[in-house]
Amino acid sequence: MKISTKGRYGLKAMMDIAIYTSYDNITLKSISERQNISEKYLEQIFSALRKNGLVISKKGSQGGYALAKESSKILVGDILRVLEGDLDVVDWEDTMKNDFLEKCIYDNVWKELNISIEKIVNSITLEDLVGEYNKSSGIEYMYYI
Repeated sequence: MKISTKGRYGLKAMMDIAIYTSYDNITLKSISERQNISEKYLEQIFSALRKNGLVISKKGSQGGYALAKESSKILVGDILRVLEGDLDVVDWEDTMKNDFLEKCIYDNVWKELNISIEKIVNSITLEDLVGEYNKSSGIEYMYYI
């Protein structure tokens, strides 16, 4: 399995929204400029994300995109499955079901890889990624009471 630019850019754009959304709705133009991704390509990506309930759009002069739910409730796996489809490295339907050698390989290698990938992408939230980004970029927030 290789994640395409659609999946990589989509995840990057979702992080961008999660980072900057507290300011207002985020336009594709602003994401495009910050992340150096074609605005036309982002339109395709966000069409899929919107149809699958991960982002909401608002039209008009104050329009743009926002996360459809809290970043802590959006899994990396949710984003990648919308943009990439099935994340399996090898699908059982692609193997020869009556071939015992193939079944042995599938059960002991491909199935285990599929399970591991699902476990990883379903254990990381958008909030987790933004937190790691903030730590590594040196951004610190001061809270006053």
